[in-house]
Amino acid sequence: MNGSSGSAELDALRLSLEVAARSVGFSLPLAVLVAWILTRARFPGRIVFDAFVHLPLVLPPVAVGYVLLMLFGARAPIGGWLRSHFGIELAFTTAGAALATAVMTFPLMVRAIRLSLENVDRGLEEAARTLGAAAVDRFVSITLPLMLPGILAGAVTAFAAGLGEFGAVITFASNIPGATRTLPLALYTAMQSPGGDALALRLATLSLALGLLGLLACELLVRRVRRLLGR
Repeated sequence: MNGSSGSAELDALRLSLEVAARSVGFSLPLAVLVAWILTRARFPGRIVFDAFVHLPLVLPPVAVGYVLLMLFGARAPIGGWLRSHFGIELAFTTAGAALATAVMTFPLMVRAIRLSLENVDRGLEEAARTLGAAAVDRFVSITLPLMLPGILAGAVTAFAAGLGEFGAVITFASNIPGATRTLPLALYTAMQSPGGDALALRLATLSLALGLLGLLACELLVRRVRRLLGR
C-alpha cells in the first residue's frame, strides 16, 4: 500500500512538473509578443484585446476548461481539424493538461512582462535608432535584456501557478492516472478515497513546498538579474 502510494505521489509530481514546464515553454514567446503589443502598439479595440487576454483571471477555471473542450475536443472545430490533418489529440491528454494550464497562467506572464517593459527607458531605444540600429536590433540588444527580469518573473510565477491548476485541467483533460493526474488532481482523488487522508496530507504538503520554492526562486532570480543589469 505504501509502495503504491509513493508511486502515485511520484507520478503526480512528475506530471505536475512536466505539465507546468510545457505550459510555460508553449506560451512564453506569445506572452512576450502580447505584452509588447499591449505596451507599445496603439490600435482600435486595444482595450477589448487587453480584457480578452486577462479574461482567464476572472473566469471560473471550469468555464475555461469547458470552452477548451468545445474548441479542442475530438469533434470540436479546431480539435477535429488537428486530429484529421496532424493526428494531434489534446482533450484528455498530457498535452491537453499543458494547454489548459497555459491558458490559465498566460495572463500572469503577460502582466509581469508588461510591467517590466513599461519601465524600459524609451530614450535608450531612441538613441540606438538615431545611431542606425534597426527595430529588431534595438529589441534584441536593448529592450529584451532590460525586460528580462519581468520575463523571468512571469515564467517562474506561471510555472509555480501551473503546479496548482485544477479546474481547467480536470474539465478539459480529465483525471487520468499517469496522463493528466497532476498534484492537485491526485490530492482531490485522495480526499475522495477511503483511507486517503495520509496521502492527501503528504500531497498537500508537497504542493505547499513546491509553491513556496517557486515564489522564492522567482524573487531570487529577479533580484540577481537586476543586479547584473545594474538596476
